[in-house]
Amino acid sequence: MVRDLPKNIEDGDRIRIEKGDKSYEGILMPHHRFSREDIITLKLDNGYNIGIEAEDDIKVKLLEKKKEKPGRSKKKVGKDEEKPDISILGTGGTIASYVEYRTGAVHPAEDADDVLYSNPEIAERCNPEVDIVFSKLSEDLKPEDWVTIADRVLEKLEGGAEGVVISHGTDTMGYTAAALSFLLEGFSSPVVLVGSQRSSDRPSSDAHLNLLGAIEVAKSGNPGVFVVMHDSISDEICAIHRGTKVRKMHTSRRDAFESVNEDPVGEVNPKTGEVEFEKEFEPVEKDLGRRGSIVDDVALLYSNPGIDKEDIRRAGEKKGIVIVGTGLGHIRTDLVPEIKKLIKRGIPIIMTSQCLFGTINMNVYSAGRELLEVGVVPGKDMLPETAMVKLMWALSLEEDTEDVMMKDIAGEITDRRTR
Repeated sequence: MVRDLPKNIEDGDRIRIEKGDKSYEGILMPHHRFSREDIITLKLDNGYNIGIEAEDDIKVKLLEKKKEKPGRSKKKVGKDEEKPDISILGTGGTIASYVEYRTGAVHPAEDADDVLYSNPEIAERCNPEVDIVFSKLSEDLKPEDWVTIADRVLEKLEGGAEGVVISHGTDTMGYTAAALSFLLEGFSSPVVLVGSQRSSDRPSSDAHLNLLGAIEVAKSGNPGVFVVMHDSISDEICAIHRGTKVRKMHTSRRDAFESVNEDPVGEVNPKTGEVEFEKEFEPVEKDLGRRGSIVDDVALLYSNPGIDKEDIRRAGEKKGIVIVGTGLGHIRTDLVPEIKKLIKRGIPIIMTSQCLFGTINMNVYSAGRELLEVGVVPGKDMLPETAMVKLMWALSLEEDTEDVMMKDIAGEITDRRTR
């Protein structure tokens, strides 16, 4: 039997299905091509979908016709002078995504106003200005997009925004946060990246609370580039991470993000709006602007037992290399001569560790000392991806690349680690 419903019932209506001694109530969802023709899909009140096989004995009753989404008013809402002006930049990602029921796939929203429509509480906490920069999943973002985002942030801050929130996909959010940390200078307001692990159509979604938490951090006046995400699997607190020290550490948990080699710099309660920073971030006495750009021709080379000379040579076709070394900062010693050739050609090579926590120390073992002797630059306790972004940025400056890489610019290097 195919999905054959009464003519007065259409997708979006609330219906009841009685099948045998069981009864189901929910919203009738559109049929998609991954479902059999005889399956009726309902979205239950708990947010989950259920598929019910259409058989001769089922009874379908219309409970309520679908509610049409009200049109958005074109009239500008007056600004509340007692509330801060916060700019919300949409780049896409799960936090601003929707489900296309034809294929069952999740797509980035096309209209950033959807963020405000689905989160009306934002307007109660600030004067929001929503602007869409991209509508991309984060894996589709390129290094050149970081510069575009940085310029849009500057535009908003120069226009009077007291803070900026950037909705972003979680998979590459750490890269963008690091890039903005290096590209932006002279700003005295918070720039906050936020994402979600689970889309808004799911009952376990973290999108709403993460976004509210980011708004509150953007209102705090504490300058810096931060990432705000769930601190645990519960809906109580969101952690505030420094943009150069944060990493996605789990594929699906809501508390997937962790600060590496330091504790989170603060926390926010999205429900109460309470924000607590462990330290105050002082604005740098420089004019607001963008420093440098991004040279995306950099290799990230992962050391492993199977790596060979040809891997080194191919990486040497780039303008710079970050090696994700083993332990304290090592790579196989028979590869050192190839590395030396590249450095003699003027290609900067930075060493980091795949251990993530702790710092490299290339003076402990002979393998590390050999690398230092040929000119490999120790990346200290920088995350590999942060080191890669920093090298892309450093190559755009008219300064000595090694000096820039060895200097702490935005908290990416820590001498005293708490983790």
